[in-house]
Amino acid sequence: EGPESFPPLRNEAAVRVLQGRMKGIQGHCNSCYMDAALFSLFSCTSVLDSMLFMPFPLCDRNVQGILRDEIVNPLRRTGFVRASSVMHLREQLTDKGQCSSFTNAEKDPEEFLNLIMQHILGIEPLLKLQSGGQKEHECYCYQIFMDKQEDLVVPDVQQLVERSFLSSDLKLVEIPSCFIIQMPRFGKEYKMFSKIIPSLELDITDLLLDSPRECCLCGDVATMEC
Repeated sequence: EGPESFPPLRNEAAVRVLQGRMKGIQGHCNSCYMDAALFSLFSCTSVLDSMLFMPFPLCDRNVQGILRDEIVNPLRRTGFVRASSVMHLREQLTDKGQCSSFTNAEKDPEEFLNLIMQHILGIEPLLKLQSGGQKEHECYCYQIFMDKQEDLVVPDVQQLVERSFLSSDLKLVEIPSCFIIQMPRFGKEYKMFSKIIPSLELDITDLLLDSPRECCLCGDVATMEC
């Protein structure tokens, strides 16, 4: 008999199970970066459930079991994960990683994702990006970088991704199986946007390398990009 699994929460079930006090992943000792990442990756989507079940070549089964049985399954079943369960995962990451401060310090979510996906589970990179026609590079998530935009007061994710790709001269080499996007943030002192509206769907047509696009003037297939 294989490990128990619970499907991600959808629609009314998500509201019923996740809304209210003592719901979500309990924070403790600078764990917010990991709590938010885990909640985003697993609460309402199954796109990365291979992380919980697949026997990847480099996979650490102990870490995989903690992630599945102590964090994701309780979150989907009851809507609540104790801080002690996340600390158990953090202790394992500290043992496996090159960094001794996963149990007490605040980290960048990308550092956590790279460690668990690449070094502990051995998953292939999710994104292939190309900048300015240079050699393509692979990564697990994309962080939005952009200058202050006076015309964007309450942006949505679609606007932020498009402008960030444009300012960095980036293109997606292929359609990703999963597109993890980290919102712009600048620590405790300064927030570029007080709110960001989630885009429930992301149109990546303009972000894809060599994809046919329509001309904004005549509607035919475009031959030039402004």
